[in-house]
Amino acid sequence: MVHLYNLHPFGSQQVVPCTLEPERLCCGAPDALFVAAGCRVEAFAVAGQELCRPRCAFSTLGSVRRLVYSEPGDYLVMIEEKHGATCVRAYVNWRRKRSESSRVCVRMVGHSMEAPVSEAFRDQMSIVEIPLAEAPLCICCCPVKGDLLVGCTNQLFLFTLKCQVMSEELSVLDFERSLVIHINSIIPVELSLCLGHVAVMSDLEVLILKLESGPKGGERVSHHPQRTSSNPVSQTEGLTTETSQLESDDFVFCQKPMELIGEKSRQSGMSVTLESTGLAEEKVKYLHIQHLLYRRFTPDISFCVSSDDIKLHSLQLLPIYRAGSPSDGEKLSQEKELLSLFCFFSLPHAGYLYMVVKSVELMSVYQYPEKALQAVLTPQFLHVITSNNLQCFTVRCSAAVAREDDPYMDTTLKACPPVSMDVCALRIQLFIGLKAICHFKNHIILMTKADPEATEERRESPKRTLSRRTASVQLRMPPGAGPGWNVYIVNTVPPVQLYKEMVDYSNTYKTVQTQSCIHLLSEAHLLVRAALLDTQQLEPGERAELMEAFKESCGHLGDCYSRLATQHAHLALPYYKMSSLSLAEVLARVDWAEDESQKYERGLLFYVNHSLYENLDEELSGELAARVAEMFCVAEPKRLPHVLCSPSMKNIDPSRAWSCLSSLDACGFSSVLVTLTRAAVALKLGDLDLHRKEIQSHSEMQLVCGFILEPRLLIQQRKGLTVPTELAAHLKESQPGLLVAAVLGLQKNDKIGIEEADSFFKVLCGKGEDSIPQLLVDFWEAQLVSCLPDVVLQELCFKLTSQYIWRLSNRQLPDTTPLRTSEDLINACSHYGLIYPWVRVLSPSSLADKNYREDLSKLQSLLCGPSFDIASIIPFLEPLSVDTAAGLSIHMLCHTRLKEYEQCLDTLLDRCPQAVIPYANHELKDEYRTLWWKKLLPELCQRIKYGGEKLQLYLASLKELILSDKRQLGM
Repeated sequence: MVHLYNLHPFGSQQVVPCTLEPERLCCGAPDALFVAAGCRVEAFAVAGQELCRPRCAFSTLGSVRRLVYSEPGDYLVMIEEKHGATCVRAYVNWRRKRSESSRVCVRMVGHSMEAPVSEAFRDQMSIVEIPLAEAPLCICCCPVKGDLLVGCTNQLFLFTLKCQVMSEELSVLDFERSLVIHINSIIPVELSLCLGHVAVMSDLEVLILKLESGPKGGERVSHHPQRTSSNPVSQTEGLTTETSQLESDDFVFCQKPMELIGEKSRQSGMSVTLESTGLAEEKVKYLHIQHLLYRRFTPDISFCVSSDDIKLHSLQLLPIYRAGSPSDGEKLSQEKELLSLFCFFSLPHAGYLYMVVKSVELMSVYQYPEKALQAVLTPQFLHVITSNNLQCFTVRCSAAVAREDDPYMDTTLKACPPVSMDVCALRIQLFIGLKAICHFKNHIILMTKADPEATEERRESPKRTLSRRTASVQLRMPPGAGPGWNVYIVNTVPPVQLYKEMVDYSNTYKTVQTQSCIHLLSEAHLLVRAALLDTQQLEPGERAELMEAFKESCGHLGDCYSRLATQHAHLALPYYKMSSLSLAEVLARVDWAEDESQKYERGLLFYVNHSLYENLDEELSGELAARVAEMFCVAEPKRLPHVLCSPSMKNIDPSRAWSCLSSLDACGFSSVLVTLTRAAVALKLGDLDLHRKEIQSHSEMQLVCGFILEPRLLIQQRKGLTVPTELAAHLKESQPGLLVAAVLGLQKNDKIGIEEADSFFKVLCGKGEDSIPQLLVDFWEAQLVSCLPDVVLQELCFKLTSQYIWRLSNRQLPDTTPLRTSEDLINACSHYGLIYPWVRVLSPSSLADKNYREDLSKLQSLLCGPSFDIASIIPFLEPLSVDTAAGLSIHMLCHTRLKEYEQCLDTLLDRCPQAVIPYANHELKDEYRTLWWKKLLPELCQRIKYGGEKLQLYLASLKELILSDKRQLGM
């Protein structure tokens, strides 16, 4: 379906001052508009202040049948006819042809010139003869490399553009025939070439191929290609010749229409073979063919039509490059980065646009209101000419490119109108006698030739009745326009100007809220997108203006999807994001009703809900926050608790929030989440009794589940920082156990990270980065009680032991009462082990300060547990001196866990002999039993021999050792 609008994409127009009646034209550079008439070619400027000014003129060696300009290499190539014979010639250095009498150099392709000779050609136009074995039918040039492709019957000849450097200041362009593509049963009428992609078109067939480097399968390049098809399908499908012989006056045989995409296009019956034409074997570049598309049409013979009414025309490959790619003026060897490629071809009454890079896909079908003569495709528009009209259609190239280039497209971050969206005709402009069209950037070049009879008829009947489609268009004859023929340069209006007109046009649909409003605004959005694709064409201030229009278009589309009842209402979110509008600015665009009859569409609710979830730093005013609360209270009451917990709703009146929450009781939404939200609002109201009532209405486990459903009741993010809520600060004082359990539940459910949780407790307790509050230690201990992965476990054990050691060494009291004792941890957690009996001897209650006994017991229990990697804590034991009972017990535990028993025995004999026998009984077992006799007994005897103040302790230990040995021997 094609939508029809009456916009104004065309601006001013000028007449090109041709001296002869034009027959052919082409364009491709700001000063490279070529108009051919017979054996003469004139060049004109098409851009800038010198618009329509003649550049040069020169004569050709034959009558021009086709001409193509290549910007890479700056050359003009033509198919010329003389005395019934056709040939291909390239005109190089044509800008030096300043006058008709200027000298011209004629040379053969591939002819090597010596430097002294070539110096004479510096200021001369050169004509390069390109001989072919068969008559050329069509030509085209690669817009990136400048390579030349010539089409003949069943053959395509590829000529590579070469730059022969003669000296530091002189280089000569030449061509090398590098490849012949044999395609059986085809007579090409048009060709297109772009970076190895080849499109071939006959009267009713289109074939698109891609030439790739490297041999693949059996398609290796051959010097003696077989021109017969090895595909059996060709014997049944390729019957063009046979069927033509069977045609009679009574019957017409037509092949069925066909569309084959990808490798299936090999079944078309066309045999494609490559033949390398390199002179040296080492220069042969092996290629293989990737089949992309084959399309065959069948003429409509339901009514009598002429043969011209059933032929294809206007084949074109349109490349789109990545933004910031090399400019055309750089060296020929430096390729642009191809982002996407599109192929267009047309029947007289329908045009077809395909995307052919990563995947082959039919994007759009254009139905023309009348017979089309020719069409040109640009990234922004499709321009079509009929005999009396210039038509402008929209295209979907920018939509396809956006999805190819941006991985975030079609997500909650970014959106773009779909490729499948219906196209529209922006304008059908009356233009009498159109014959040909070409374009360069924002300039459309038209060639008109009015029939003498039609011209005389128009003079006699100036008030000719127009069709309804063109009734609003006035015929304008530019000053200086000739009565029979003319060449016009029509300037398209700047994209921003046309965009604004489309936006104004869309306002007519807003009152009825139809999909036409979205469609036209989507067209305006794609127009701006297309203009932003090629940054090299933009003036310094034009890009900023386009970006502003782009953001504005995103805002308009966001408004449509947020207000209209559509299945794509979720698109309001990405469009508003791309518009850079703040949440408050979007809400200010909403038409709020004074009564309760307002209906809120899904798009607006989805956007606001998602925006409030993103923890935006923006805070809504009290009025807007109240409107948002009322909106969700009416439209989505289940989301109201989540909405009120957003940092953006900070300024809402607590009494208004309580009123909205109270209305949920009547709706049957009483839950733990509503209870917690009410408790938070009660704190803001200053009603502690009401807060306590709400908290006590559910068990602690239910409250933890409520916090998991909405973490922002406790923790919020503002400007990248973790900020505890007022409810969290109150729970810290009144119910710290609930607070620790809630944060632990958030972490286990991936609602908060480890570092974020640590930061939360530090900020909540008013501690710096280097200070560890007791509530955070309680949280670590609670984490250790729960099941954790091994990697997190070791890190957590290290945190706890470091904190215990720091407190013991600095005799630092905890800032709050610990939630768990060492006995609680030993009973609840397997990572806390039973303290060894000999440790009790080392640190009896008389040796340890009561204020630090819990920290010491927790540290001892953790070191006695099975999970902790003891070696990692050894370097941090230095603050704990072995001269204290606490330090001695910790050092002994660590060295014992590392099985350094002999060192431990020496330390105990020196510092605490009464603990040596309990230590030996507990540790020296099995393979370490021999240390009793080899280490402990000799050491005790030696120390008794020398006596000293610990003699009695040594004697008691020796006596206990002997008694222990007797018990084990059964004596």
